[in-house]
Formats: sequence, C-alpha cells, structure tokens
Amino acid sequence: MSADSIPTIETDGTIRLGQFLKLAQLAESGAQARELIVGGDVLVQGDVEIHRGRQLAAGVLVEVLLPGGTLSAYVG
Repeated sequence: MSADSIPTIETDGTIRLGQFLKLAQLAESGAQARELIVGGDVLVQGDVEIHRGRQLAAGVLVEVLLPGGTLSAYVG
C-alpha cells in the first residue's frame, strides 16, 4: 500500500493508541483493540507497540497486522 492510499484520521491533539484504533475503525471495540495490542499485532511507526495508553501525535503511522492483510492509518 502506498503512503498516498493510507487514510489520515483527524484528531484533536494527541490520542491514546487504543482510542485511535477504534476511531480509525482498525478495531471494532476497545476489547478487540486491547487484544490486538497485547498480541503484538499493532505497529506504531513500524515498531510493535504493546501499550494501549501510548500517546500518538499527528503524522504517526499505525498499522494492524491481521490474517487477511494489514490495515493502516495516519494520525491527523
């Protein structure tokens, strides 16, 4: 997926990773977001992130590794 095709999800200032996953529809619920994060299936700027409280700022790339492929979004 090219950088141009990755959506940017607008936020007001910083946002926690778990909240962003739900807002960007990368996870259906808070419980699913927690499972994805704890399972090591979430990358922030290319690195595995296991803390759902991680603060994200504008421009950060978040990726979720799923069996069917990778979902991605930028924090806006």
